[in-house]
Amino acid sequence: MPEYPELAGRVAVVTGGAGGIGRACVNAYAAQGVSVVIADRDDAAGRATLDGLPPGSKAIFVPTDVTDADSVRAMVRAAVDTFGGLDIAYNNAGVEAAGKAVADMADRDWQRVIDVNLTGVWQCMRAEIPALLARGGGSIVNTASALGQVALPLQASYVASKHGVIGLTKAAALEYSTRGIRINAICPGVVQTAMIDEVAAANPGFMADMYAKHPIGRIAAVDEIADGVLWLSSSASAFVTGSALSIDGGYSAA
Repeated sequence: MPEYPELAGRVAVVTGGAGGIGRACVNAYAAQGVSVVIADRDDAAGRATLDGLPPGSKAIFVPTDVTDADSVRAMVRAAVDTFGGLDIAYNNAGVEAAGKAVADMADRDWQRVIDVNLTGVWQCMRAEIPALLARGGGSIVNTASALGQVALPLQASYVASKHGVIGLTKAAALEYSTRGIRINAICPGVVQTAMIDEVAAANPGFMADMYAKHPIGRIAAVDEIADGVLWLSSSASAFVTGSALSIDGGYSAA
């Protein structure tokens, strides 16, 4: 893992921090000396993530529902009250789509994905930005997807939500770049997480198809995504804002 000494002493929130990419980023931030607020709806997994950090790590777990404005504000308030402010926000919480064609989706199938994956990112940024401005600026990283750049059948709500995250990221970057906040998105390809395991279990042949669609010949490990998030959080990417960084093994280029 690259080292970014300037991150030591900074404060970050990570939504969806209890598992998968989020947990990998919690671990990565903590290893750099960042104080971390682990935010997730899953209380047990969140506390397990906290307990799994090395001794001496500065972190707290805050139960958080990104679809609830009060919950999100409480997450940011916990960062400020516990660690003195907020410098970095990684908005990563997300859910998968129901795997139905557009005309077969129920209202709840569509709305659940949009509420978490897109509106949840907006809710988080709305609460985080004032805290970042109070520190003189900082970095926001939002999780989009390779499916924010291309499409996949039976994933319309997910595709729409992730395209929306990229657009939201770009618009917010234009609004706050002159005020010291850089806002970027990452666009992972398929990553080995529990969510992907669930999709694969329900769809025989899914994994073989995903391997075939990644020109690099495999899917990603969570640590490979965390490396990109760390870079965007650090001064190494000081001239990068409004970008959608593909970390997808060539998926969106194929």
